[in-house]
Amino acid sequence: MTGRRKIELLAPARDLECGIAAVDHGADAVYIGAPKFGARSAAANTIGDIAALVEYAHLYNVRIYAAINTILKEEELDEAGTLIRELYQAGVDALIIQDMGILELDLPPIPLHASTQTNNRTPEQVKFLADAGLKQVVLARELSLSEIRRIHEATPVSLEVFVHGALCVSYSGQCYISQACFGRSANRGECAQCCRLPFTLLDAEGTVIAKDKHLLSLKDLNRSEELELLLDAGVSSLKIEGRLKDAAYVKNVTAAYRRKLDALFVCRPEYAAASSGKCRYAFTPQLDKSFSRGFTSYFLKGRNAGIHSFDTPKSLGEEMGRIKEIRGRSFTVAGVKPFNPGDGVCFINEQGCLQGFRINRVEENRLYPQEMPRLKPNTILYRNFDQEFERALSRKPAERKIGLSVCLAGNDAGFSLTLTDEDGNTVTLTQPCGKERAQTPQTDYIKTQLAKLGNTPFEAKQIVALTGHWFLPASALAALRRKAVEKLIEVRKNAYRRETATHKPTTHSYPQTTLTYLANVANSKAASFYRRHGVNRIEQAYENEKTAGAALMFCKHCLKYSMGWCAVHQNAHPPYREPFYLLAAGGGRFRLSFDCKNCLMKVYAE
Repeated sequence: MTGRRKIELLAPARDLECGIAAVDHGADAVYIGAPKFGARSAAANTIGDIAALVEYAHLYNVRIYAAINTILKEEELDEAGTLIRELYQAGVDALIIQDMGILELDLPPIPLHASTQTNNRTPEQVKFLADAGLKQVVLARELSLSEIRRIHEATPVSLEVFVHGALCVSYSGQCYISQACFGRSANRGECAQCCRLPFTLLDAEGTVIAKDKHLLSLKDLNRSEELELLLDAGVSSLKIEGRLKDAAYVKNVTAAYRRKLDALFVCRPEYAAASSGKCRYAFTPQLDKSFSRGFTSYFLKGRNAGIHSFDTPKSLGEEMGRIKEIRGRSFTVAGVKPFNPGDGVCFINEQGCLQGFRINRVEENRLYPQEMPRLKPNTILYRNFDQEFERALSRKPAERKIGLSVCLAGNDAGFSLTLTDEDGNTVTLTQPCGKERAQTPQTDYIKTQLAKLGNTPFEAKQIVALTGHWFLPASALAALRRKAVEKLIEVRKNAYRRETATHKPTTHSYPQTTLTYLANVANSKAASFYRRHGVNRIEQAYENEKTAGAALMFCKHCLKYSMGWCAVHQNAHPPYREPFYLLAAGGGRFRLSFDCKNCLMKVYAE
């Protein structure tokens, strides 16, 4: 069908194993860290591994994006340019970047995508990046559907939106607390995750409002029920967070979203998958069985109260039921989901902290833990490690197959086998041999032999055998089939066409003429880029020169709102004197400022 908009499910890869798992479980594209300069420094990969992933993925028309999305020091620019050329030679389809200095380098014709670190939350910012030549823009996680739609209406550039995974409490690219406290820059891939620490909230007089709570820790994103709304708002790429997650997470989450999208495409035929092949799963994907702090759709439909996870920054998992009766070293659970020996279970204890234990033995709904924790009746239990589910994922839980039409026909020389895949690639191989009439019809036998595609990337959707009255030995059929499959794989690889981009200097005006430290300009080429686009005053990046009195975090999450004290949305006021302070367990003290006009909470060092 012509005119179908291709929708990309974009999955993360910590390493080659995770990347292959993402492809096998239904990703249309995979993003992976380059050897250096990725916003997850602990998820770097060699050029060799990236090239191997490219070769595997391109067979299914799956694209590979390499993340080079840190800001760059002056002395790193030449190395970054060399690395980009190596990634291009390895077959990478696009680069995800933050530093605009990259656009000033001598680049190969590789497309560039704007990382969410470039603070993409307005139509003006996104249009500027599109006009500068970036082919895809990753939007800020905090945007609502209406804001996404307005951006889409302002520019035809492809829009990428996070749909699942961990949430940064500050706007991406606008968090400097880790740099300020530990000299570890989030914009350099070394975030210390200060937002996951416990804090005590104090008022101006030192009164304790909340003690040792994870006040900046958010739940995890889950927009699996809003995919159609996102597509209708103009989103083309749906991104799963998780370049630090393991292969089991990638398998489960990718499969869950693949199933959701495939079901959606049946009802909405104007949308289609952006890659080839269909996935079959030997397990039932379930999002709450992978790491999560509880789920939220964040601000997609406006501000709501259920976005934070004050009790713990750790994974809760799936809710299993409530404790019914406690007897000795065992207890019963009122719930409908079964437990298994080896399961990891957790609960929020009386002190408001997450506590966990392992199940040693199960007798119907009675559980015997390895060590009996202090429990109370009616406590909610969560399973954050499902032994049987993890075992299923450790095996080969999925396969991805490209549909084939197979035709075997006779000719003057012998027999010809034609394979045509779902993308229209065709190969025909002829097997010269003498013909011997069969004593019985061979059609069903021939079809059975031709369907044996085993561990190849293909499966036969249609088989036509026009030689049912001739006898063909099984060995001859198998050899012909094997050679034809090998040839088709070669044809598919040669048929893959990478998108290219021509990088030419642009001069259109940037939306602002002055840039503060928030623009993250860390090198001369980035400064040159902005000056060419009309910016006449540029501050250094915070990592280069700490700005006195600078706000360290910019959060849509607001503690006033979370406490029920929002004058705008809740018509309420705090019963405590401002300003409020966050006191970290290690002694760090931070002042909170509330910009109610822009619905923003800022965090300052004290």
